[in-house]
Amino acid sequence: MIARLHLYLVDITAAVVIGVLVAYAMLEQRDQPWWLVLPCAAAVALPVAVRRIWPVPVLAVTTAATAAVVIGQVLPTQALGAPTAAVCFALYTVAVERSRVWSLAGLVVAVVAISGVSGGEPENVLVVIAAMGAVWVIGYTTRMRRSFLERETSQRAGQALADERLRIARELHDVVAHNLSLIAVQAANAAHVRSPEHAYEALDVISSTSRAALTEMRGLLGVLRSDADLAPSPGLDGLASLADRASLAGVRVSLDVRGDAAVPEGVGLSVYRIVQEALTNVVKHAAPASCTAVVSVTPESVRVEVTDDGPGVRELGEGHGLIGMRERVAVYGGTFSAGPGPDGGFRVVAELPVR
Repeated sequence: MIARLHLYLVDITAAVVIGVLVAYAMLEQRDQPWWLVLPCAAAVALPVAVRRIWPVPVLAVTTAATAAVVIGQVLPTQALGAPTAAVCFALYTVAVERSRVWSLAGLVVAVVAISGVSGGEPENVLVVIAAMGAVWVIGYTTRMRRSFLERETSQRAGQALADERLRIARELHDVVAHNLSLIAVQAANAAHVRSPEHAYEALDVISSTSRAALTEMRGLLGVLRSDADLAPSPGLDGLASLADRASLAGVRVSLDVRGDAAVPEGVGLSVYRIVQEALTNVVKHAAPASCTAVVSVTPESVRVEVTDDGPGVRELGEGHGLIGMRERVAVYGGTFSAGPGPDGGFRVVAELPVR
């Protein structure tokens, strides 16, 4: 608002200066009376003060007023400099604010009108054409540059939205893959155990895991449907519940979170998803097994190490899980490795810089 007011003050100042110059030329050259000079000077100059609000009407009024005062012999042709400046101010605004058709039409009308009253001398006509042509080119170039910047900003916003939706899709994959893996394992256990107590326990795990998955999925899908406020993203505080759910699925998880340094939300979410995906792989490919998850937090980085004592030979390939973990680490310029452990089993190590 302040910047806009500053521009209006500049226009008002320009209008006053042009009006004073036009009035001075009328009094100096023609010795006209004040009652004629003031309205004529005002008609030529004052519209410049509102050129940003009504660019086309201002161009029409300043051009017509300039032609009228010269034809009426109120202003001599030798003093056309100040009125032409008023026309150029308005023409520039039209070239910036209006379409090419409107601005070219304004240019032609202004050049014809001012050239027609400039005395008919070739040098005067060339000066008028050169001045107004240069003003139009500058204005139209400014319009093109603004249009390009707007398109670039729009494209960046669209790309940011697409990236965010891709991130949400990956989050959704992690939620579904992890929780459905637990549900599948527990459902298989419930189908094979003979003890009703163990079956009820497995069904209880399936019920709680399903509710947790639905809650996360609703939150993620809500981002795609609206801008409503959502619950905070999971982070390091949610690692304990991950370990508990994996333990209920037949994987004995030992979780060790070391350090209490502050971790940015994005890093915390990435650590949570890396541990979640690593535990999902253990449940799917190594259960029943023992698993150790160590998360070391320092002011400089967060290191995640998940190892298990399973068979150690798994066809993980380059599925979405490992790719997702690797990409999350790459976003923060960290390091990632996954493969058979030195003592057997499987080992996932990721380190994410905090700063």
